[in-house]
Amino acid sequence: MTTKAQPSAQHRAEALKERVYVTFTGLAVVLALQSHSETLTPGEAASTLAITVVGTLLAVFVADFVSHLAVHAKTPSRSELAHMARTSFGAFGAIVLPLIFIAVAAMGRWSVETSLRASTVALITALVLIGYLAVRRVKMSWRKKVIVLGAEFLLGLAVVGLELLAHG
Repeated sequence: MTTKAQPSAQHRAEALKERVYVTFTGLAVVLALQSHSETLTPGEAASTLAITVVGTLLAVFVADFVSHLAVHAKTPSRSELAHMARTSFGAFGAIVLPLIFIAVAAMGRWSVETSLRASTVALITALVLIGYLAVRRVKMSWRKKVIVLGAEFLLGLAVVGLELLAHG
């Protein structure tokens, strides 16, 4: 019986970093879309979000590839390239729930504005959950863990505030 190798701590950290980055990117896009949601169709909202995130993931993939070339002075091996692709494009999952919410708007159950508001809540919640999963096994007092999670939550709210200022 073959068992699948567990990803290394470095691989998990890279995937987590990309997930956080894409979640913040998704949050910024959703907030920008909210500023003119009354004129958006669900298709426009979904395509803007998906295109922006895919573009971000492609940029991350290219950055990983170029940095590998610069550091190692050779192209990545097949397994290294596969790892880069999994790490980069696996983070797309961060916006699945917002895309589902927008699909609910496309079915006429919600307005685009409601779907984007629900997406904002989901993305901020995801950031806190990711933070919790990151600190839950860290050897620090529960108070320090709460401080870390609170800081992450406040950063999420700061992103919301900055986006509202920029598009308000």
